[in-house]
Amino acid sequence: MKKSTVEEIKERFDSDVERFSNLETGQISTIDAKISLELIAESSKRIVPHAKNLLDVGCGAGNYTLMMLQKLPDLNCTLVDLSKPMLDKAYERVTSKTKGNVIIMQGDIREVDLSENSFDIILAGAVLHHLRDDKDWATTFTKLYKLLKIGGVFMISDLITQDTEQLTAYTWQRYGNYLESINGKEYRQNVLDYIAKEDSPRSINYQLDLMKRVGFQKVEILHKNMCFGAFGGIK
Repeated sequence: MKKSTVEEIKERFDSDVERFSNLETGQISTIDAKISLELIAESSKRIVPHAKNLLDVGCGAGNYTLMMLQKLPDLNCTLVDLSKPMLDKAYERVTSKTKGNVIIMQGDIREVDLSENSFDIILAGAVLHHLRDDKDWATTFTKLYKLLKIGGVFMISDLITQDTEQLTAYTWQRYGNYLESINGKEYRQNVLDYIAKEDSPRSINYQLDLMKRVGFQKVEILHKNMCFGAFGGIK
């Protein structure tokens, strides 16, 4: 199947701002979204308690940054997203919760111009599954590593696969059953169809191994439930 283009992904999120502004409804298809959000934010706080600068990659409406600000108030926040309506909503919500500087940047994280060694915390919530081939993953992880300060953290919450084909099939079957239990068979099929068209997830092992290859000193798994996980690395 031909995957969605960056422009097609942007257009989908442009039209879905309000839903993604609500963690209860916007993340309903993401198993344990609230748990992962809490684990990532609290872990980041404990690893970098004196953090000043935050980068939120694919920030959407700002949910991950807002949780981080509950843990570490008044961070300087750089918000990057393809969707301008999402960024506008994130800016509105985030500026009301921090006295720090808030910068919004519309664009693809692979292309936006950011200074190396600038960030204490980088968050990537439900975004990296849009990366495509191995080269794309490697260059993006290398860039994010370079953007971090020494001792900084890169935290991911995302859709994932397994390394074993049979187990991927099993976890996705269970995920389909979960979707159906929420909203019926049509909803199940709609979610699985757009994942097949739009997303190219990789396993936790793949991503942690890649983190090590690009230079991260330590990697950690915080949570995993079926085809969703929360994990990260420390520079």
